[in-house]
Amino acid sequence: MLEQVLSLLVVKTTPGHQEKKAIAADCVTRHRDHHDLGFAATQWKLLQKQDPPRVKPLLYVYRVLLTGIQLMRSGRVEANLPRLNEDFRLSCIPDLIDRKVNGIEMQTFVESKLPESPAGAAALNDLLIRLRLGATRC
Repeated sequence: MLEQVLSLLVVKTTPGHQEKKAIAADCVTRHRDHHDLGFAATQWKLLQKQDPPRVKPLLYVYRVLLTGIQLMRSGRVEANLPRLNEDFRLSCIPDLIDRKVNGIEMQTFVESKLPESPAGAAALNDLLIRLRLGATRC
């Protein structure tokens, strides 16, 4: 939740969102590591159960741990893994991201009757924006 509230990727902000950001910044403590370590452990267990192992859970492990370290060091939330790796310089990260984006995890089933892309994406996006706008007016 903290990553979402403090994210730099904001489609639309409101006075309530700005207030949430101010409050969230004052709620971060050094005990945040319990969340980060717990989430990383859960993703690691998921990774170990998969055959073959998938890249996405491994990237989640790296992202949450590097985000937590960055937060403890700087006091700011940065959840973008390529940006985090500019500081940490882990040589495996670019390759793992490439495997996730272009590798077997992105291959589709040739015989599927399902469309390549969702026809309802724009309608769903419009609905979510309308619902969020309505919720912020309360």
